[in-house]
Amino acid sequence: MLIKKKLVTEEDRAKAMAKAREKQRKRITKYGQAKPRHAKKGIYSCSYAFVVFLLLLLMFEISYRKKGDVGMVLGFVGLGTMALAGIGVWLGGRGMKEREKNYITCKVGIGINLTAFLGLTAIFIRGVIR
Repeated sequence: MLIKKKLVTEEDRAKAMAKAREKQRKRITKYGQAKPRHAKKGIYSCSYAFVVFLLLLLMFEISYRKKGDVGMVLGFVGLGTMALAGIGVWLGGRGMKEREKNYITCKVGIGINLTAFLGLTAIFIRGVIR
């Protein structure tokens, strides 16, 4: 079986170079600076916040359906969710240390994860005291 190899011409190379220049031009603002990208760990922090939010909704739904009579398994899921929220806060803090990045995902992740962590901590302390 013969396979024809496509010959790359000067015109194809010129088109590829023009496409690469256009792509680079789109990344640069009018002041000559590249647009900052989101911090990678900030994106992870937001992902953790989303997972924590889904787990909280699931736990509230189960608790509502069982009229508050839930077992220890749901308590352990709550502790695991609290640990995930703590990791999300930690990742958001680490993302703030990345240089020349957009930190909005870090701030959002820290805010949501910290709120969930403090809320779950309050529920846990109330359960221990009671």
